[in-house]
Amino acid sequence: MSAGDGQIGGQIKGWCPGALQPMESGDGWVVRIRPPGGRLDAAQAGAIADGACAHGNGVIELTGRANLQLRGVTPASHAPLIAALRAHGLVDADAATEARRNILVTPYADPQTDALASDLAAALAASGLTLPSKFGFAVDPGPSPVLTRDPADIRIERHAQGLILRAEGMAQGAPYRGPEQALDLARWFLDQGGAPDGRGRMAALIARSTRPPGATLAAPAATPQPGPGATPQGMLAALEFGQIPSDTLRRLARLGPLRLTPWRMVLVTGTRSLPVLPGVILDPRDPALGLRACPGAPACPQAHAATRPLARALAGLVPEGAVLHVSGCTKGCGWPRAADITLTATAAGFDLIRHGRASDPATLRGLHALQLPKVL
Repeated sequence: MSAGDGQIGGQIKGWCPGALQPMESGDGWVVRIRPPGGRLDAAQAGAIADGACAHGNGVIELTGRANLQLRGVTPASHAPLIAALRAHGLVDADAATEARRNILVTPYADPQTDALASDLAAALAASGLTLPSKFGFAVDPGPSPVLTRDPADIRIERHAQGLILRAEGMAQGAPYRGPEQALDLARWFLDQGGAPDGRGRMAALIARSTRPPGATLAAPAATPQPGPGATPQGMLAALEFGQIPSDTLRRLARLGPLRLTPWRMVLVTGTRSLPVLPGVILDPRDPALGLRACPGAPACPQAHAATRPLARALAGLVPEGAVLHVSGCTKGCGWPRAADITLTATAAGFDLIRHGRASDPATLRGLHALQLPKVL
């Protein structure tokens, strides 16, 4: 994941950027694109790549919600960028519709799953609901769910008896009857006071011992997050720090339709091999897969140090399967979860946190970058 959702520029904004509602950062506006169903064809991928170069600073990032965002957009370049994206079906009718269409779809979607996601998107667009900016839905009805560790508040999953609708934080769900039922659960969340001051998440409401009615079917067991490589649907290509060079995006889309994932990977469907491309990781043992870092200085005005060059320099010291998070400040935008090792930049140097987040208490404080290889 690159910049954290709603945490651009090191300051917690409390809302997520979109295409029609960009967010200002240290390197210009961040414009987030939510491809319908998480899918991109070659023409759409080309339009995004062209837009990043012509109207931004060329940086394209894959977010933890399986969206793409462009950096370095300016007030003057925003309108022509939106016009180009809209011509390829990548922009909603208005900002309110865009904000409601916060749907994460399994990259392994079949036609039935695509239809579920499309029907939910249409219902949300017509609902007029005002939900918290970070409130989202996951459509994950495969034999085993793959999105359970990824952000969502309402989930459509599969039980032995059929589809279920599950509130995040619950171990059971209710039999799924259609998109209006998902909207009713969102309304229940609001009616129960889940979003005071317009902010809030379902899991926090459930943690207060508030339970939605009708949840009697056990949720399916989760599956581990996959690594890069071959899948029955195509090839998963991992991206260092979630960034994808514009030409790499174009070339991947020429090999097959793309499915975006929340795992800093893109699924290239219908192919069994991929060429070596800039920014793409295909080896599941590559130490770069364990690195997490925000844009850092100078892109972020809140960051106390450059982050990604340091993370690359330390990659060889990260044990296989472990996560090293280098954060430019205590906000932890690049990885809002606990990591095996977190290095948080401060005015006095780097703080080292074990098995925690960027803002957690440090084991060691004020380390110089040159000390870090020995410490690790």
